[in-house]
Amino acid sequence: MVLHILIAGALRCFCIFIPFLAFQAFGYYNLCGGDDPVMVRTWCKARIPLLYSFIQSHYWGVGFLRYFQVKQLPNFLLATPILSSAVASIYSYVKSEPNKFLALGFGTDYNEEGSARLLFSQDESKVPTFAASKRENQNLRKRSKTISALDADANTSPVDDAPVKSRYYLVIMLPFLLHLGFMATTAFLVMHVQVATRFLSASPPLYWFASDLMGSLKTRKWAYLIWVYSVAYIPLGSLLFSNFYPFT
Repeated sequence: MVLHILIAGALRCFCIFIPFLAFQAFGYYNLCGGDDPVMVRTWCKARIPLLYSFIQSHYWGVGFLRYFQVKQLPNFLLATPILSSAVASIYSYVKSEPNKFLALGFGTDYNEEGSARLLFSQDESKVPTFAASKRENQNLRKRSKTISALDADANTSPVDDAPVKSRYYLVIMLPFLLHLGFMATTAFLVMHVQVATRFLSASPPLYWFASDLMGSLKTRKWAYLIWVYSVAYIPLGSLLFSNFYPFT
């Protein structure tokens, strides 16, 4: 079963890369097939000729640490909010679940909620289904109403007596955080750093982390800052970008 899943995953990855490989082949055979070697561009002679990488490096100055210049400090400041949110979301998970993070989620107990190992289980009764998830949500709503009623009558706080760990720290969140870490590192070290605002804004962990911060009075102010920044991104980004400012 595991081998079947790995083969299926490899085939899907190959299908994802087919358009990229086709574009590179198209560019190579159309631009590098000339008879005059003097007219052939330098990227055609590379060991792995990549057209788009050449354009980024030659014309846009994209490359490892090539954006680390004093004149680019304003652009690093523009990217600071989104990069800080990415680092905070990953650090919070690592601080809470260091063993899961270092083990990349392997070795997780089958009974743990959100465990990805359930996908490899031969026992169909352990694999979560849509119906089971729907029943669980209904039960959670019922328990929430019951706790609220008891809290109102007895003026007690059951949540404080038995704190429940946030679902943000489930092992199933780890792939999203690793992906976010890779994207943030690439944006900071290789890309034009101001693009990080647009590049990382589509990453779900940033918003899951903000939602998790809303659950605590101590961290709620930081959650509000993230939400305000996210809302301001739309009008502010549209205004600056349309006037040729390097917002994103």
